[in-house]
Amino acid sequence: MREYRALRERYSLLDLCRTPDLATEVTLQPVRRIDVDAAILFSDLLLPLEPMGIKFDFVRGEGPAIETPLRSESDLARTRRFEPRDALSPVLEAIRQTKRELDRRLPLIGFAGAPFTLASYAIEGGHSISFAHTKALMYGAPAAWHKFCGLLADVAADFLVAQIEAGVDAVQIFDSWVGALNARDYREFVLPHTRKIFDRLAGYNVPTIHFGVGTSAILDDLRAAGGDVIGADWRIPLDDAWMRIGGDRAIQGNLDPTLLLGPIQRLLAATDDVLSRAAGRPGHIFNLGHGILPMTPLEHVQAVARYVHQQTRT
Repeated sequence: MREYRALRERYSLLDLCRTPDLATEVTLQPVRRIDVDAAILFSDLLLPLEPMGIKFDFVRGEGPAIETPLRSESDLARTRRFEPRDALSPVLEAIRQTKRELDRRLPLIGFAGAPFTLASYAIEGGHSISFAHTKALMYGAPAAWHKFCGLLADVAADFLVAQIEAGVDAVQIFDSWVGALNARDYREFVLPHTRKIFDRLAGYNVPTIHFGVGTSAILDDLRAAGGDVIGADWRIPLDDAWMRIGGDRAIQGNLDPTLLLGPIQRLLAATDDVLSRAAGRPGHIFNLGHGILPMTPLEHVQAVARYVHQQTRT
């Protein structure tokens, strides 16, 4: 969005995340221009890492970069738990400000990173294709891995509880890179820690969303880890994913984000396919199968939002 790009010319991504007025403004920008059903807090998955003792920054054109990646058991052991109401207070203030601006017109969704995704960023030092460093530590030092992921689960749960207290109406756990694991490894090295977060949130009476990318092979395991809503990416038909997840859970997804870059006729036909697979069943949140791409025409996003509402209006 041009409004966002104008702010980015003046402020870094971390400045936007750490300044409540700016984070509130960016959260509200799509609400003003797109017919969405909820606002999503503008923040970043990695914010909890710095108060844990893991410094990072964003490199233009490359994404997040960890100053000193964690590559040994002793590196993992130096990380620490913290109080999010102090260390991440700007995020919580942005939630309170956004809620006042929304004035109950739309719900606000908060979020945090799941243990595997946060761990992989901290260990790899940024994006990865093979996750070689992460898996080497996971396989080679399982006790240290589980201790570290247990800490990350505590940090994520603490942060989400603080967000709920600040006023968010739902929370989402992003496990963006967990598709790098097979089902056996997911169950051994990840599932207990992600489930720990959802167990902690169970008493707060807010809907929980569990989303991962490349998870077609482990959807039933994501369900076992927790979440009232399970996200499905575009690699699996929505009805197949819902069968795997189970009819007692809601589903979020799953339009391929790259379709927004193509002709509008193909885009709306693909939207129809997602909706037909949902078959009007309660519990489908229409969404993309992953994040929106920077070069996406705003007009295509607006068209999809209008079209979904037209097709599903009762």
